[in-house]
Parts: sequence; structure tokens; C-alpha cells
Amino acid sequence: MPNAYISGVGGYVPPRVVTNDDLAKHYGIETTHEWIHQRTGIEERRYADEGVASSEMGFYASQIALKHANLSIRDIDMIIFATLSPDMNFPGSGCFMQRRFTELFEGDMPKFVPALDIRNQCSGFIYGLAVGAGMVQAGTAKNILLVGAETHSAALDFTTRGRTVTSLFGDGAGAAIISATDDPARGLRKWQLGADGRGAESLCMPVWDMRQRPFIPLKDGVSGPATIAPEMLWPQMDGKQVFRNAVEKMCHSLMGVCFEMGLSTDDIDLFAFHQANLRINSYVADTLGIPPHKLLHNIHKYGNTTAATIPLLLWEAYEEGKLKPGMKVALCGFGAGFTWGAAIIDW
Repeated sequence: MPNAYISGVGGYVPPRVVTNDDLAKHYGIETTHEWIHQRTGIEERRYADEGVASSEMGFYASQIALKHANLSIRDIDMIIFATLSPDMNFPGSGCFMQRRFTELFEGDMPKFVPALDIRNQCSGFIYGLAVGAGMVQAGTAKNILLVGAETHSAALDFTTRGRTVTSLFGDGAGAAIISATDDPARGLRKWQLGADGRGAESLCMPVWDMRQRPFIPLKDGVSGPATIAPEMLWPQMDGKQVFRNAVEKMCHSLMGVCFEMGLSTDDIDLFAFHQANLRINSYVADTLGIPPHKLLHNIHKYGNTTAATIPLLLWEAYEEGKLKPGMKVALCGFGAGFTWGAAIIDW
């Protein structure tokens, strides 16, 4: 059975920087830099321009990851696309991204790479890593392109009413190539996933509620235009519930994978936690005795980019020389659903 390892990483963030002060000055939200930074650790985030969707940013990140892995898109056997902000409700963003690789369809031998969307929100990258690694280890694929990409700015409530959620999120994409190897020193060693649907409404965006007939109410009940209440249109979050569960589940899942491998946190060289809130990650690190120099951060620059946070962390760490072959790396994340996961990689 081959090992599955990450042969390449890439990332992309849009050029437009939106600071905490910008949220107050340009959007009219009653907030301050101090209020946001104290609660989240966020100083700024990136917003994509109108017309740019998650698949486009994922495409840019994928090109970098492919170059890092010294592969072309025709070497890829599967695309896995993790997002909570797809280009549209359906079809999946993996298909939209796939068609941007026009070289797949050129010549007499086109390659129709299958595309799978994963909707596990902030833990989507870890879920996708588990799915992709399982396929590689089973011998059904040699190279899988895993992407996490988000365009949150298109669906945020830019009023004071929505500031608690709006201040958290930014746009961006990260990508990783999961490849087969016979090198026993490299590979994804262990992962652990979990979910607790009892917390589903604690962090959700209920606008696509297919239990309703019609799923978006029409103004006169018969024909358009549709009317959507703010609590249905914008993301909703029970912050205290999310914080408590995030700390608990991240600690348990990370301790679980370490226990299964006979490791302590001292044996891990780098920790890449999902970037939801600096206070959450610091609490987890303090609870588990993880020293600050081992914990990667970029939430201050990008905010919460959901499925993109962990691959963006890995890409930046690689570019900055912090992530090197031979290192033991721990990934951990928690998100809506509730869903969570952790993984150990020998880089």
C-alpha cells in the first residue's frame, strides 16, 4: 500500500485589503479596530472583486501547488473542492474550477478529471485530506488536487447588526496535491474526524432552506419578487456555543490522533490550526502545552477563510522556510455542522 503525502502546496488571496478601520469608515459598521482585534486577533482581511468566485481563486492557488509538486493538471486523477461559499448552489465549484484548466480538453485525448465538492465548512480541508489520502492509499489515484476556497464577502451583513460575524471572515484559497509515495519516511499518518449535528443551527446560513415551499418566500405568495428576512439571508452564529465546542473538540481530536500514534505534543514540530479566532487557538495551545513558536498564525492578515485557512498556512510556512521535509506536522480544525478533525503528517 503506498503512502499518501502532500507533494505541493499553493495559496492565493485577492489583492484588496480591508482593515478593521475600513469596516467602520467605508461600510458604516459601528465597530473599532480595538473591539475586533481584542476579540479575534484579526487586523485585516482580503475581499475579492465582484465577479470573482471561489473557483477562480481556487484555480490560482492550484496552479501554484501544481508547480510546487512539479506536476501538470493532466497528472491529476481527482479534484476535491472544499467550500461553504460555492459559485452557485449547484453545480459544484469543483466543476467550475476544472473547466478553467483548458489544457485538459485540448487535443485528441481529453482528460475529464472527476470533481467532488465537500461541504464541511471550516473542517473541509481536513475532511478532504482524509478522502484524498484514502483514495491514494487504496491505489485508485496517484495524484489528487485538494482545494479550499471561499468568497465570504459576497454574503456578509455589512451593517452594525451583522458586525460579530462580518468582522471575522475574508476571501482566499489554498491548495494541496496529495500524491502516492513509496518513501516510508513521508506521508499522512493518522487522521480523526467527527461531527455533532446537534449544533447545526449554532453556525449556519439558512437561506437555502429546502424544507420551505418555496424555499425563498415570494412577496405575494404566488409570484416574485422574493423577500428574505435578514436572519435568513445572512450567516447566523451563537458565538459562545461555537467557542466552547471548538476548544473542546479541537483538544480532543488532536489528543486522539497523538494518542493513536503514541506521540505527545512535544513530538510535533509545527501545528497548523484552522484560523477562526486567535483566542480559540491560543486556548487550545495553552491547554495542550504547545509552545508559541510551534503554532502557525495568519488570521491577523486574512481573517477566517474557512476551508482555505489550513492550506494557506501550509503554503506560507513553506514559502517562508518554516515548513521543511522531515518535520512532523499536526493539522486541526473545527467548523459549522458541528464538524471537526485532526491529522498528523510526516512532511
